[in-house]
Amino acid sequence: MTGQSRVVFLKPLIESEKIEVGEYTYYDDPDAATEFEERNVLYAYGPEKLRIGRYCALAAGTRFIMAGADHPMVGVSTFPFAIFGGDWAEATLDIVMNVESRGDTTVGNDVWFGYNTTIMPGVTVGDGAIIASGAVVTADVSPYAIVGGNPAKTIRRRFDDADVERLLRAAWWDWPVELVTEHARTIMAGSPADIAAVAADHGLERAV
Repeated sequence: MTGQSRVVFLKPLIESEKIEVGEYTYYDDPDAATEFEERNVLYAYGPEKLRIGRYCALAAGTRFIMAGADHPMVGVSTFPFAIFGGDWAEATLDIVMNVESRGDTTVGNDVWFGYNTTIMPGVTVGDGAIIASGAVVTADVSPYAIVGGNPAKTIRRRFDDADVERLLRAAWWDWPVELVTEHARTIMAGSPADIAAVAADHGLERAV
C-alpha cells in the first residue's frame, strides 16, 4: 500500500505452486511483509497445498505449519533419522515416506487472523471466521466462529445458523469488485439480511 510498506496484498507476491491466495487478501508485517511465502509458510516439503480465499486479513506473525513438519510416531522415537542420510536414511526412509499426510490447509474468505496465530497442517478455516491473537489452530474452524487459545477453541459464534446460511449464500467476496465497492459500507456495518438482499437483487445468491 502506498505509504504503508508493512501492508501487502499477497496474491501478486506468491510464486510457489503450493500456495494459492485470493484477491485482496493482505498481510501486515512491519519487518518483512513481502517475505510471507518464505517466512510464514513453514515446512512445505510435501505435495500439500495452502489455499487462502479472498479478502482475508493476516496480522504480523500469522504462520502456517505445513505437513512436512510431521514426524513419524509409529514407534518409540520421533527422531527423524532419515533426513541425515547415510545408513540412517537407508534403514528408515520408508518409515518417513509412509507417514499419513494431514492434507491441504484451506482458509475460506473474509477470515481475520490476529497477531502471532499458528495454523497447523490440514486444517480448514471457514468463511468469516476470526482467529484470536496467539491462537494455535489444530482443528477445523466453522464459518463465522471466533476461536482462541492453545489449542484453539470456539469462544462464540458471530451469527446464528440462519444468518450464517444467509451470508454463505450471499458470498459477498465473490461479487464483482464494483459491487463490493458500491456496498462496502453495508458489508462492514450492515446485517446478514442486508447482505443477502444485495445478493438477491443482483441474482448472486448461491446454493449452500
